[in-house]
Amino acid sequence: MPKIGLLPLGRPTFDVELAEAKLASMLSALSANGSDLEFVGPRDLLMDMEAGRQAVTELNHSNIDHLLVLQVTFTDASLIAEAAHSLEKPLAIWAIPEPREGGRLRLNSFCGLNLASHALGLRQQAFSWLYADPDSVTGDQIASLFNGETVTTPLSAAAPDAVANDSAKTVVANLHGKRIGRIGAHPDGFDTCAYDSAQLQQLAGVEVDELELPQLFDQAKKADAAEVAQIRQVAADALPDLDQVDQEELDRSLRLKAALDGIRSSGNYQAFALRCWPETFTEYGGAVCGPASMLGENKTPCACEADVYGALTQLILQEASGAPVFLTDLVDMDSNDNTGVVWHCGQAPLSMRDETVDPSATIHTNRKMPLLYEFPLKPGRVTLMRISQSFGKTKMILSGGDMLQRPMAFTGTSGVIRFDRAVSDVLPDLINSGLEHHMALTYGDHREILLGIAAEMQLPVLEI
Repeated sequence: MPKIGLLPLGRPTFDVELAEAKLASMLSALSANGSDLEFVGPRDLLMDMEAGRQAVTELNHSNIDHLLVLQVTFTDASLIAEAAHSLEKPLAIWAIPEPREGGRLRLNSFCGLNLASHALGLRQQAFSWLYADPDSVTGDQIASLFNGETVTTPLSAAAPDAVANDSAKTVVANLHGKRIGRIGAHPDGFDTCAYDSAQLQQLAGVEVDELELPQLFDQAKKADAAEVAQIRQVAADALPDLDQVDQEELDRSLRLKAALDGIRSSGNYQAFALRCWPETFTEYGGAVCGPASMLGENKTPCACEADVYGALTQLILQEASGAPVFLTDLVDMDSNDNTGVVWHCGQAPLSMRDETVDPSATIHTNRKMPLLYEFPLKPGRVTLMRISQSFGKTKMILSGGDMLQRPMAFTGTSGVIRFDRAVSDVLPDLINSGLEHHMALTYGDHREILLGIAAEMQLPVLEI
């Protein structure tokens, strides 16, 4: 009887009560559908690296045949990568959807799977995977985790089916000399946000300055009161409920906008890559999401989690479209509805909102501080793109579809997208591609110019 080692992963910043209930359902489903399998390992959520590493050590002594990661909430990819290397057993990951009810993103499990697929791809580590609700999962789906049916197969990018036209050449020429201010290092376990400044310079002629978070925080604390008042007025004009959030925390948040404006001006930066958490909350005391929305609306894109290639992607897509861009997570894929959900905490440019819905001022769902913008994305044609480093090879990954006029899926800024291809095809391609968890989105169909840009930059293209 094959022995399956379990690693149930969660983080306390998400909805622990829901996560525990979902874990119980996952374990029940395994028991009901895996009578020919033996399951060993913890049955409780592993909430941090220390607990996870202890579990891996114990599994190392259990002579397991497979490792099954239960991706109950979002986590970074550190433990999964370590476990795969340490145990050297076939690996499977089961992530779970959550209802699109308009409330907080309570688990964000899919994004954890996405992050892991990139990290494992960089390590040439194949794995099986499943994205399914435990209450409706089938025995065949459970079996697919261990019989090789869903093992990842890397996708190959190809030379773009276009030549560089004058517009594409102009975009690439305009990139040269642009500067990205990277403020703080990317979080541990976010291989998706790693970069090499020399390679980036060679690829696009874009420079990166590495700044530290204390510089941003110090400048924010010293921000001119009159300037902060002007920023507040801009926010108040858009957000009629601005007075309902904590005003001291709001002031600290708006001061980050003033500080970023000053750093942008003094350093001549055209984009930022910001380590947005946890320190903006735990050390400084205010969210940078709202300021990032304001900057993005004014075409100074900001990439969360110090994602420098995300910032580069935004610059390219902004130059190609002439419009603001939104660096977003893909947080759900529903084959029955044939749609996905793009989301980020609350930093989409205001011009992307559905004009039938009033925008709101809100707080970060996990850290409980303002300022975040909240609204559903407007309907219309959209293009998604990423300058990707998946599997250690630079490429352009490109997708498109239609944003639908739907109720807000999750708090913050989110939208429901129907891709040009069926979700049942896009989802496996996304996992097999090793795509980073951030893609840039803008309105309009910009495939033709982006293929020309890829040709001019000598980048292979993968369309998903």
